[in-house]
Amino acid sequence: MRFNFFCIKALMITAALTSTAVAFAQKYSGGVVDKTVAVIGNEVITISNIEEEVRMMRAQGLSSDRNLRCELLESMMESKLFLMQARLDSLTVNQDMVEGEMSQRIDQIRTSLGGDAEVEEYFGKPLYRLRQEWRETLQDQSLTQQEQGQIASNIPELTPYDVKQYLDTADVEDLPVVPIKYRLSQICIYPDREAANMAVKEKLLSLRERIMAGEKFSTLARLYSEDPGSARKGGELGLASKSIFWPAFSDAAMSLRPGVISQIVETPDGFHIIEVLEKKGDMFNARHILLKPQYTRDDRDKAFHTLDSLRNEIISGAVTFPLAARFYSEDPATRTNGGQMADPGTGSAYFEIDQLKPQDYEAIRNLKEGEMSEPVESLDNEGRSGNTVYKIIRVDKILPAHTATFSEDYSQLLSQVRQNLQIKAIDKFIEEKIKTTYIVIDPIFRECEFNRGGWASKFRE
Repeated sequence: MRFNFFCIKALMITAALTSTAVAFAQKYSGGVVDKTVAVIGNEVITISNIEEEVRMMRAQGLSSDRNLRCELLESMMESKLFLMQARLDSLTVNQDMVEGEMSQRIDQIRTSLGGDAEVEEYFGKPLYRLRQEWRETLQDQSLTQQEQGQIASNIPELTPYDVKQYLDTADVEDLPVVPIKYRLSQICIYPDREAANMAVKEKLLSLRERIMAGEKFSTLARLYSEDPGSARKGGELGLASKSIFWPAFSDAAMSLRPGVISQIVETPDGFHIIEVLEKKGDMFNARHILLKPQYTRDDRDKAFHTLDSLRNEIISGAVTFPLAARFYSEDPATRTNGGQMADPGTGSAYFEIDQLKPQDYEAIRNLKEGEMSEPVESLDNEGRSGNTVYKIIRVDKILPAHTATFSEDYSQLLSQVRQNLQIKAIDKFIEEKIKTTYIVIDPIFRECEFNRGGWASKFRE
């Protein structure tokens, strides 16, 4: 497990630092005066380091309502303490993590700014140099995170006694509150996808023929596309890395010449036709028209009739819910478990309210344990928005909201105690290192409201 208790939040610049020239000031690219603003052991932090982070956060659309540079400096100084210890402990960089995060960072920034040339102009450096600097930063982050994890993992093995002691000594208002949770089962029936898919394809082919005959792609996208984000821009997506799209969409777009209209492309979001406007390496700007399968009233009525019949059979005792789910449900993820639902992210059989589809929660919100909903139209977990599905839902068990107790919520309390001890271990490490490490902070940051009081004695006079 990796721990990163000091991740920099998304913050907006609200105050600018004023700087005065000092003996060790120098120029860096762009003509801005650079200077060392903090020395932590044998590590240094410069104005340009901080400004680079500010530019990075702005490029990623992040914002803040506090003094961003003060917060960045404190976070950087804490990271340097971990980094020095990691080197003393001979930890090694996780290169797979570094390269994965490097690729993600570059794709995100190139997409945000519009391409390689725009990235270079924004940061005032060639891309090869940015890659080198970012790689070094990510390598340091890898060591920092490993050191944090190592410190956090050194806490003693916890026992039920530790959890009991936590319950006995903690204020009631500090104890975790367990929200209401539901364990649910479902029987799902899908509408006639084949007929709906065929209808969508026919409509897209008709739109493609109209474009080939001279109508504007952008006009038809505004009128018919079901991607609201791009439809109002004539279907245009903007220059972006191919990695952010579904593979089938990216592959089709990258194979097209500008101005050529694709055949129909299917992704988990639906069906598309695509026109590429521009390519830059592995980036492209394209227009698309997205259509999703639409289902008729007859589809809904037919599914509801079947589900109603099953519901009556289950209520009468002619068949059990698990058996009906195994024979009739069309959801492969739950039918083999007798319809029992599980959170796709965690695998948990219990759902909090905000983990449920709104349609599902509306169907079961007034039910008691053992009761079944009426048939409901909902969505599955496919694609970004889900596919239409009809279902009945049984409430297997309800865990009411309550303050965590030893008997019912031991695992959650154990995690809480472990996290508390890990945070204390991390805090203790930082406080001790601040006291024993050679640290000098430039007085231009004296007005900063740092979270840790230990920094106050480290300002250079």
